[in-house]
Amino acid sequence: MPTVAVAVTDGTPLFEIAPPCAIFGVDRPERSDTWYDLRVCAPEGARVGGWLRADTPYGLDALVDADTVIVPACHDGAFSPPDELVDAVRAAHERGARVASICTGAFVLAAAGLLDGRRATTHWMHAALLASRYPAVDVDADVLYIDEGSVLTSAGKAAGIDLCLHIVRTDHGSAVANALARRLVVAPHRAGGQAQFVDNPIAVDPEHGLSDLLAWSIRHLDQPLTVADLAERVHMSPRHLGRRFLAVTGTTPLQWLLTQRIHRAQELLENTDDGVDRIAEHVGMGTSATLRRHFNRTIGVPPDAYRRTFRTTHARDPRQPTKTNYSRSSETVDPGSVRIPAAPRPYLGGQETIEPTGRRTGS
Repeated sequence: MPTVAVAVTDGTPLFEIAPPCAIFGVDRPERSDTWYDLRVCAPEGARVGGWLRADTPYGLDALVDADTVIVPACHDGAFSPPDELVDAVRAAHERGARVASICTGAFVLAAAGLLDGRRATTHWMHAALLASRYPAVDVDADVLYIDEGSVLTSAGKAAGIDLCLHIVRTDHGSAVANALARRLVVAPHRAGGQAQFVDNPIAVDPEHGLSDLLAWSIRHLDQPLTVADLAERVHMSPRHLGRRFLAVTGTTPLQWLLTQRIHRAQELLENTDDGVDRIAEHVGMGTSATLRRHFNRTIGVPPDAYRRTFRTTHARDPRQPTKTNYSRSSETVDPGSVRIPAAPRPYLGGQETIEPTGRRTGS
């Protein structure tokens, strides 16, 4: 059973330790036969939020033996983490642990030297300070979280939920992460590249808002959808829809559609017996060759290898709720090599689409 250790220091905000405790600390035998062993690690006398005593048998030295270490924010106006914490996090990573930070926990990882030469994020309010204090770190303040393999960083508090679900998705597949998200009543997946916030939010019209358009698009992924089609549905010009889409979702219409199609393909690979050809039709890719090309480029492994790794014991229609147990084939890929869908290429404002035939068109 993999161990997840949450590092707590005096004054750590309650909200930031809640996601890892709720996601990794509750036994979920109906979802996977190998869940996590959660350990909250804190120095003696530490208080969460300044008023709840962290009564735990594990000190910060226990971080070194964990498989995954989660570092929430430290309550320190100068963002100078305790040496004991920095040393323990560094030692854990040197031993092979996966280390992840929430919000200003990135300052701990930076102080430990784990972010040198890597992309990293933190809360947008503190990104400039992180960049100036640690110039060897490539700070990106415009994303929710960044996965650099053995080192992961996330933005402010709510992004910690996204990061923890991303870890579950990496370890156990989309179906388990989505089922867990439904139980927590949160979005099943927000891509790490999504913007942290919107400078000029646009009120969502109840009749023509993007929420209705997104829901409609997901229900019609098997159909050819152009930017012009989407724009016409919400009575906008394609250019205006592109700008609004970017502001609201942090990505472009076509990039978002491709991501949803890949996610649907992941669920079908995990939960049904459908062949790649049929799945390609279901998700609007048209042919197995088109699906394989986009899936391999986006996820990092072929569909067949992904299915062997994250195959449910009893294949089912993902639209039907059920309890699932996971079995692993001897022919699997390393879950850590599976990538979250990334941008296929920039949106240039045309009317490109992936037709059910698999043929790409555009203007």
